[in-house]
Amino acid sequence: MNRLSVRLIVSHLAVALMGTIVTLIVVRLLAPTLFDQEMMHSGGQGHGMGQGGGTGNGSGAGIALRQQFAAAVDQALLVGALVGIVVATALGIFVAYRLVRPLRDLRAATREMARGRFDVPVTVPRINEFADLADDVNSLGRQLTQTEARRVRLLGELAHEMRTPLTVIDGYVEGMIDGVLPTTAVELGQVGEESRRLRRLSDDLSALSRAEEGRIDISLREVDLTDVTRAATERVRAQFDDADVRLAVDVGEPLRSGADADRIAQVITNLLGNALRATPPGGTVSVRTRRDREAAVVEVTDTGEGIAPEDLERVFERFYRVPGRRGDANDSGSGIGLTIARGIARAHGGDLTASSPGRGQGATFTLRLPMDGRIPSH
Repeated sequence: MNRLSVRLIVSHLAVALMGTIVTLIVVRLLAPTLFDQEMMHSGGQGHGMGQGGGTGNGSGAGIALRQQFAAAVDQALLVGALVGIVVATALGIFVAYRLVRPLRDLRAATREMARGRFDVPVTVPRINEFADLADDVNSLGRQLTQTEARRVRLLGELAHEMRTPLTVIDGYVEGMIDGVLPTTAVELGQVGEESRRLRRLSDDLSALSRAEEGRIDISLREVDLTDVTRAATERVRAQFDDADVRLAVDVGEPLRSGADADRIAQVITNLLGNALRATPPGGTVSVRTRRDREAAVVEVTDTGEGIAPEDLERVFERFYRVPGRRGDANDSGSGIGLTIARGIARAHGGDLTASSPGRGQGATFTLRLPMDGRIPSH
């Protein structure tokens, strides 16, 4: 009884039986009365001029005829009920097959997905509700396929990020053991630098994990986002001067919000570093703060290489790098800074978005935080 097909067939039988019972009751109650009325009407017209002694014989014949009529009705109802049950059973089996078949296809597809095959297509049935469900399963399969591809790419890129510092450390250590390289502060400093690079990668991966799981630790207090932005830009101004990139800061009215000043400074510093790497010498990076209704906004705009429309969301994916961007060969970043930055923004109840007119036309990253500093429940 727990199978859908059995329940559908039983439901059809129940409907047929209930219809038969109701029909039987109604017919048995109404048919004799209607028959008597019809006989009285017919007798009144056909025998009104006859002798009174014929009434008793007519009455006995009427009773017998009434009983024969009732028996005929019962037989007809019984035959109709049996035919109705057979037809209802046949229709129930047909409808159950038509309904259960797409469910079996969906079940088979989800089982294949559970085994790791996410590209199994599901045939879209004609029934609208099942068609919507099949579309959702197909969409889920595509999303899982993309997620698996990103997972594989993540492992490859993580291995690549670790390979360079490990190779350098291994080379220096072997050289020192073999006596080819002296064990001086310079060589040990190189080993220490690569070790710190691995530590930074480990810290970034830990921060990435917390960001994607919504577990970023933030300490809220009332801060002025304008002051935080001004301090972050001043800390990196020397890097812009060395790169011959103009840093224009336009901070206006105080924007007080409940936020973690260190975390927000981390986001702004990351945006400034990305803008610097994307902007050639002679270019400009502009930082502006403003109020947008109930939100505090920080915009970092550069005149650099820009972002293609299809990459505006992908730049926030972990380890994703825009194809052909400047400084890829010598960029020592882990490639997950924007992922962490967006996680920090969303942990504050805000968001971090990117916009660009296109490649070669610069880009703008917009940090938006609620002025009241409330954190959404997870």
